[in-house]
Amino acid sequence: MFYLGKIFVQLASPLGLFLLLAPVGLLLIYRKRRKLGWTLVGLVFGWLLLWSLPAASVWLREGLERQTPLRAAADYPTADAIVVLGGGMEGRRSGWRNEPHLLAGADRVWFGVQLFRAGRAPVLILSGGNSEWSRTDEPEATAMETFVKDLGVPVSAVLLEDRSRNTQENAQYTRQLLVEHHLNTILLVTSAVHMPRALAVFKGLGISVVPAPTDVDAIPPRTAWQRWTPDTEALDRSSRAMKEYIAIAMFRFMR
Repeated sequence: MFYLGKIFVQLASPLGLFLLLAPVGLLLIYRKRRKLGWTLVGLVFGWLLLWSLPAASVWLREGLERQTPLRAAADYPTADAIVVLGGGMEGRRSGWRNEPHLLAGADRVWFGVQLFRAGRAPVLILSGGNSEWSRTDEPEATAMETFVKDLGVPVSAVLLEDRSRNTQENAQYTRQLLVEHHLNTILLVTSAVHMPRALAVFKGLGISVVPAPTDVDAIPPRTAWQRWTPDTEALDRSSRAMKEYIAIAMFRFMR
């Protein structure tokens, strides 16, 4: 199911649909079904173009990011633990990279440390494993541990969940740690666009959770012409948001 889910999400992205259906349209044109073929090609090209526009991409992500409000670290209630989900770092890889690598979602780890320094919880749980899809040799939780240690978090305050490959496993394996260490309430840290799904999954396992979103990027360009000019970064962010909408729908359907 893990690999089928990955493949499905890739194919359902705007670029995935274009690469999947445009050749079908061209084949129909070749087989003399020109009207149907050109219609299909035009539709998938228009779909790809639409979600490459920053204005459309921001609108799509806002629908997810605005579901959980942002707060300063000191404004959160206290909890038993702070749980930081992976997705913002890559670990080491022998022969290629000897240090962890920060990605766009590294705000997650940074904000988790801010919450810890603000005294919101005495324990920091770092959740993120590895899979065949990863480009690294070590689990992401281990890479995050290196980062938070450099930011001054004592090793005694850190727990690692280094087996998960997706959000569902993040919640399942984190729950095991919570039970093992007699921790009940958590502050859940992840990117704002990912928070609605993560929150639903953690609550679905009966975990008492307060959302602590970060990494907000649904910010429109300053000028009108930039908002309506196709952009590869906007397309990538649209694809990330669509992944969340699809995953939320699948989670609700399978419950």
